[in-house]
Amino acid sequence: MSSTQSTTDHEVIRKWVEERDGTPSKVAGRGEGGILRIDFGKPEENLEKISWDDFFEVFDDRQLAFLYQDKTSDGKPSRFNKFVAREGA
Repeated sequence: MSSTQSTTDHEVIRKWVEERDGTPSKVAGRGEGGILRIDFGKPEENLEKISWDDFFEVFDDRQLAFLYQDKTSDGKPSRFNKFVAREGA
């Protein structure tokens, strides 16, 4: 696995997700704001598509950072991502 990076920059996150045909989503029925996810390809049944504005509102309110990988160890685009607490939050 190649190295991961972390960011809170909305434009970096949006670009990374859209380059991989992902959409901002949340786990349906999980309270206000839900649990944020990125959905790729065929929409998953338990995920609800949300707007980027709603996505980033929850992202910032919860003081999250986006952990991601650009390429796999064999050089292909990676879809690995995870939401983590911001350092110092």
